[in-house]
Amino acid sequence: MCLLAGAALLGGVVHAESKAPPASDLRAFADPTLQAGLEQVIERLGLAHAVEKRHLALALVDVTDGDAPRLATLNGDEMMYAASLPKIAILLGAFVQAERGKLVLDEPTLASLNRMIRNSSNADASAMLAKVGEAALIDILTSPRYHFYDARAGGGLWVGKPYGKAAAYQRDPVAHLSHGATAYQVARFYYLLDDGLLLRPDLTRQMKEALSNPGIHHKFVKGLESRGEVRLYRKSGTWQQFHSDSALVEGPNRRYVLVGLADQAEGGEWLVRIAAPVDDLVDSRHGGARPLAADR
Repeated sequence: MCLLAGAALLGGVVHAESKAPPASDLRAFADPTLQAGLEQVIERLGLAHAVEKRHLALALVDVTDGDAPRLATLNGDEMMYAASLPKIAILLGAFVQAERGKLVLDEPTLASLNRMIRNSSNADASAMLAKVGEAALIDILTSPRYHFYDARAGGGLWVGKPYGKAAAYQRDPVAHLSHGATAYQVARFYYLLDDGLLLRPDLTRQMKEALSNPGIHHKFVKGLESRGEVRLYRKSGTWQQFHSDSALVEGPNRRYVLVGLADQAEGGEWLVRIAAPVDDLVDSRHGGARPLAADR
């Protein structure tokens, strides 16, 4: 069966300035072969129904050839509650404010950013959000420079609430979520980071360092634990039935971005099961010897 009819694949019109490529630049690299491979993985895992019912959204960007990224998505523009995953937006906000001279990246601040990302510290996330500024962060996410949220294109990365008991101060215009994301825009975040197009090189290195050495062992980390040679730059999220994960994965002959968002109780296990077959899919495209993994 074809998943395209049941999945919000691409679509949407966005605009951006020359400081970073517009969202359409990554969409232009939609690859039919990679798309078919991703659909095959999901069907073999018995998860086609989850995609069709919009309980699961995925984005995969093969960036092994940095000059020719390849994109595949399923429900890529579906705005979903993403729990702690949008802390990557706060991370970006902190580094943008540092670039502007409005925030000092001293040792305590970098340690706080590491805890926010690697260990998903809510206290550090809320403290850092206050330093960045709630309105300032939304301005950054919706700015022509980054365009990580665009209501006309389905939404994107959104933080409209501290991580704690405080009320939301601004919900996203599309789905009225406090902490939301689309798989496509999260994948685009990692793509731009990997390509050095988010910030200047020294800040890019520091951002990647914060995303390295995941402190929580589940979802994509667990699913790829048998691949000892891979390195992950990663942020996940979990709250009630909402499960999300995102990573830039680097291996000996492959490099790719994988994003998964799910809104079912079993969603965390879905993401564990998806990781290895997707790794095999990308690996096989670049001379890897592994066959595509079946359900495990």
